[in-house]
Amino acid sequence: MLVRVRAFAQDLGFSAVGVAGVDLSSAEPGLLAWLSNGFHGSMDYMAAHGLRRARPAELVPGTVSVLTARVDYLPRGTPDGWQAVEFERLERPAEGTVSLYARGRDYHKVVRGRLQRLAERIAAEIGPFGHRAFTDSAPVLEAELATRSGQGWRGKHTLVLAREGGSMFFLGEIYVDLALPATPAAEPHCGSCQACLDICPTRAIVAPYRLDARRCISYLTIEHAGPIPEALRPLLGNRIYGCDDCQLACPWNKYAGRSVLPDFDARTGLADEALTTYLGWSEEEFLRRTEGGPIRRIGHERWLRNVAVAAGNALAQLPEGDPARGPLRQALAAHAGHPSELVREHVRWALERDGAGV
Repeated sequence: MLVRVRAFAQDLGFSAVGVAGVDLSSAEPGLLAWLSNGFHGSMDYMAAHGLRRARPAELVPGTVSVLTARVDYLPRGTPDGWQAVEFERLERPAEGTVSLYARGRDYHKVVRGRLQRLAERIAAEIGPFGHRAFTDSAPVLEAELATRSGQGWRGKHTLVLAREGGSMFFLGEIYVDLALPATPAAEPHCGSCQACLDICPTRAIVAPYRLDARRCISYLTIEHAGPIPEALRPLLGNRIYGCDDCQLACPWNKYAGRSVLPDFDARTGLADEALTTYLGWSEEEFLRRTEGGPIRRIGHERWLRNVAVAAGNALAQLPEGDPARGPLRQALAAHAGHPSELVREHVRWALERDGAGV
């Protein structure tokens, strides 16, 4: 049956599928330790769901097995040497950098829809069965299920790594009431490499396989709703939504696959765009530009917060006389009286950075 499922999955754009059992009890101590250390930050839902994440049959009664799937998300036209291209973006302080996965359509909708279609294809083959599909949308230990089902191993940055696909992929799951044989787990291949730990701008990877989300730029620019801690702001550079550094530095990502889906192609205006342009987006334009994409979920207020931090960092980095400095100051000053104190405070901080690095 798994051979047929893999064929169906490939037709739908998945790069790999596997099967995991539902006994994840050995993962519970690690989950509890992570929560007790407060590494989840303000993601209170992580603590609220607790061990339910490690107990699939409690989340969906009747679950006997979990089908796992990978979907590559590098845009179809991604060139060879793409990691160097992305690193170069970080060296252009007057432009904003958006994480690669967020430049196209919202993966939640894309992947979940295709998982549902996969379940329908299976049902057409074997008859009706109980199932529920998830992708980063419920209390699910996605990485644990992925590693147990052979999608890859857990890298030292805590992401799942595959020898033939790096880590530039989304994960999805279908909880099923079918007893399916588990696929073998993958062997780890990080060895002594710690490129991801060394490159993390905020040292959020506090030890191999341990991430303190409170320091992670992806958390700070996406999940975190309040002020970004001042000590961390200069470390964000020009990253305005997410951070790819640990993946860019990973040697295995030279094997990262390009998506076969047009959904993840970069939208116009979400790569190589000036920070002044982003600061100029009204709420209406922000909503229009981000419609159907993952960035929209943070809202215009947090968007301006993030871009203001990047603009402040640019003012601190750009040399006196650089033609980008004046427009950056003007774009920031335009928000000095913004209705949101969150925006005003980050704008004030950014303007105070003017000349800090000169």
